[in-house]
Amino acid sequence: MPVPVPRQRAIPAVECGQAPAASPDSGPSKEQAPPGTHQAENAATRRENTRENPTEKREKPTDTSTENSTGTSAGTSTSAGTDRAPTPGVRAESAAPTNLTVLLIEDDPAGSPIVPDLLDQSGKPIRVRTARNLTEAGRLLTDDVHCILLDLALSAPAPARTNTDGGGSGNGGDAEGDDELAVLRHVLELAPRHAVLALTSSSDAERGAEAVAVGAQDYLFRDELDGRLLSRAIRYAVERKRSDSAERRLAEGRLRAQENRRLERGLLPTPLLAGSPLRFAARYRPGRSRALLGGDFYDVVRTPDGTVHAMIGDVCGHGPDEAALGVELRIAWRALTLAGLCGDELLGTLQQVLEHERSDDEIFATLCAVDISPDGRRAGLCLAGHPSPLLSRPGTPARLLPYDNNGPALGLLPGARWPRMQVELGAEWSLMLYTDGLIEGHVGGGRERLGQDGMVELVRRQRAEGLTGEELLRATVNEVRELNGGELADDLAVVLLDRTA
Repeated sequence: MPVPVPRQRAIPAVECGQAPAASPDSGPSKEQAPPGTHQAENAATRRENTRENPTEKREKPTDTSTENSTGTSAGTSTSAGTDRAPTPGVRAESAAPTNLTVLLIEDDPAGSPIVPDLLDQSGKPIRVRTARNLTEAGRLLTDDVHCILLDLALSAPAPARTNTDGGGSGNGGDAEGDDELAVLRHVLELAPRHAVLALTSSSDAERGAEAVAVGAQDYLFRDELDGRLLSRAIRYAVERKRSDSAERRLAEGRLRAQENRRLERGLLPTPLLAGSPLRFAARYRPGRSRALLGGDFYDVVRTPDGTVHAMIGDVCGHGPDEAALGVELRIAWRALTLAGLCGDELLGTLQQVLEHERSDDEIFATLCAVDISPDGRRAGLCLAGHPSPLLSRPGTPARLLPYDNNGPALGLLPGARWPRMQVELGAEWSLMLYTDGLIEGHVGGGRERLGQDGMVELVRRQRAEGLTGEELLRATVNEVRELNGGELADDLAVVLLDRTA
């Protein structure tokens, strides 16, 4: 099974530079080595030892004394820790400090290195870890590995159902095993956040291009490698992978935002008023920044007997959880209304929905519900801890409907009752339902709030100027925002129903 990929560490900015040139035959020149070192000679000696006795090189540390970057004898080379795992198939690494680490995955039975000695821009050797199969690669793929060099000639692993020993180096006898790029797909699966460079022969450029199409950052010819080319390709692959990952995250974030906006827009109600003479208008502003939906909710439906039912409510708070609960309550209200429930029976059932759906026992919701008779002259009113609607009629000042029998908010008192009051509307009228976001804004720079009295006076003045319907709601909301000195902190919803003679 593939080993889980550890979290990729941040790559220092110094690694974005270009490494000096290095010969593929003799390693870095003496001019490139730090003062007091014999790095080129030691590199050539290590490659010669590897060719003569690859088994000893892979299975035990060498006894040859090496010098560190300051020119002081280090005694014996380091063979433990994350830089040199004592696992078969791992090439010995320099003990000098380095900034870049590369994982080479190749299964050359002779053990001869196909990667030249590499230096970063500061002259420090780039560490190269070698794995002969995907199992070893998984163990060596620690968070300090920046890039993976994959030899496309590596034998593809057998499918999981036939290879139970986890070796990953069998040839497999099915379609996946015959796929020349199967091993690359395994590596991309094993290390989705790492840059990958594919190594192939100069006679197989088409295969390298296919590797890039599958997901590798680039491809190189193994028989034409040199230190300068490979160092530049490694840095380019790392930066390209980082750029691609950032671009993908940005695109995913934009897509999620678009989906959320479509979802929230779809959750706003579509009034069901077909056949009704009443005119409908609404304004909605969530308190959350860049949101389309808040804890306020409203709905309007007409039942088959001609009665128009309107509702507006407010879940305490205005976050995404409150918005979701408001949508649930609105949908439940519509379903119960179309099923024939009204008044106290409807609100009692709605409270049960709230109690089952809320995430905390302290969450409650206020609600105002009206049912307007088919002739449009009378209405029933139920208040559950919610501000009373505003009624306007020609020739009389706008006024608040009675709220003496206001019941408790939903979710506060088990077994509560909500009396239904009968209200005379007349032949021509305008009824405005609203949430407290409209009346709790400040007036000027002080702590004084607009309140219901201030809202009534504001609407009276605007109606005297001849504003109705959408224009009235737009002007009301805009003036409330101006009085507050900017955006309102709470969600806001306003519903307006008009009947003309």
